[in-house]
Amino acid sequence: MPKQSTNMSGLQCLASENIWFDKQRYDEAERCFYEGANGPSTEQRQSSSHAGGDQELVSRMKSLELENQNLHKVVKEMRAALQKLESRVGMLEKSPASAAVPCVKAAPVKQVENGDDDDDDIDLFGSDDEDEEATRLKQERIDAYAAKKSKKPALIAKSSILLDVKPWDDETDMAKLEECVRSVQMDGLLWGASKLVPVGYGIKKLQINCVVEDDKVGTDILEEEITKFEDYIQSVDVAAFNKI
Repeated sequence: MPKQSTNMSGLQCLASENIWFDKQRYDEAERCFYEGANGPSTEQRQSSSHAGGDQELVSRMKSLELENQNLHKVVKEMRAALQKLESRVGMLEKSPASAAVPCVKAAPVKQVENGDDDDDDIDLFGSDDEDEEATRLKQERIDAYAAKKSKKPALIAKSSILLDVKPWDDETDMAKLEECVRSVQMDGLLWGASKLVPVGYGIKKLQINCVVEDDKVGTDILEEEITKFEDYIQSVDVAAFNKI
């Protein structure tokens, strides 16, 4: 009798525990157990991956928005600077007379003891004394240059002349002939080298070089002076004439 009573109490306990007869709760408990042992399921991992990707996308979007805001700020500042520049250029174009005003050192502004502004004491463009000083310095430089130029010796035009002096015959003393030629002395005449050049039939001519100042000695007067020695000299010809 007591054994039967024990069996009946066990059945009553099982009858009161209905979890073993609720299959859905059992399956859910089993799934949770295995997930805890083996880690999250594939669906949960995919869901977690999607969540991480969405978070990265949101972070990048926020970064792009911040960068866009910074670019807008820079563009705004550049537009403001450009407008200021255009305004200044427009003002300069409207007042061309101001660009022609020379840069003159402004006279210092005098301080008025009573604190009132006195326009008569302010000279924005300097005084006429500065213009007079600049003019005076310029004139002094011009005068100094003119004085220096006047002291410089003027360039004297000179020429090199090669003369052919011919004797009468082969018996003419050529040494005496050359002596006669060199005896011709003038201001601006300088005799140079000479040599005897055969002409033919034993006759030689004197070829002599000289340098003359063009303003003082001409070929005509030179030939005239040389041919005065008619006992030795038949004729004088200019063989070469070069400006120095």
